[in-house]
Amino acid sequence: MVAAQPLHQRLAAEFRARIASGRWPEGEQAPSEAALCEEFGTSRGPVRQALATLRSEGLIVGGQGRSPLVRRNVPSHAASALGSFTAWAREHGHEPGQRTVLQARVPASAAIAELLQVEPGDPVLELRRVRTLDGAPALSEVMYFVWDLGKRLMEFDPDSGSVNRFLLDAGADLFASTHQIDAVAATASDAGQLGLAEGAPLLRVRRTTTDAAGDVVEYAEDRYVPGVTTVIVENRLFAAPSPALRSVPVRRDA
Repeated sequence: MVAAQPLHQRLAAEFRARIASGRWPEGEQAPSEAALCEEFGTSRGPVRQALATLRSEGLIVGGQGRSPLVRRNVPSHAASALGSFTAWAREHGHEPGQRTVLQARVPASAAIAELLQVEPGDPVLELRRVRTLDGAPALSEVMYFVWDLGKRLMEFDPDSGSVNRFLLDAGADLFASTHQIDAVAATASDAGQLGLAEGAPLLRVRRTTTDAAGDVVEYAEDRYVPGVTTVIVENRLFAAPSPALRSVPVRRDA
């Protein structure tokens, strides 16, 4: 470590090197703040600053009140290709999983009715799952389907795998989707399901799916644990000859 640098920067560089070398293995807990303070003979301030730097870089998650979890390789989504979590995870060499929290026919609330373009009180299929990546909680998932599509899922075991794959194999018309991406604070429910502190930052992706006729068939909201994924957005200059300012529907993968 270079002595001219502030201590927290030197610590951050050391911690990065330990992650890159595998000394702190991916998916396992790093040493606690107390252990790091003792190892480096320093107070909690520089250690916390260093860990906060790694957390902002997506190399670790958690750490408030518990040892942080190492995330060495953070897969990336292209913003135009957000789709099946199962296909995306396997493409990046990870094993996806899921735990169903709720699968039921429910009356559409006023808010969901507006999003799905149905009448309040109309039946819709509500599906809630916790998705895992290599056994660790990765995101909470809430999906609402218009009943003509959702009733097909009453024959599906949502613990078994990809909802997309099941629907496409059943002939469902999932033609295009739009995504809204922002950051939100973890609710008490999020914290319990994902093993985070309440108020922890989550990446939220809200998705509206339409069929080939342009009718809405699904509304979904995913909340990702920090460090699970990054989102890549490609832009063009306004002077580019192609229609760079137009949103182009993208067919979802299976």
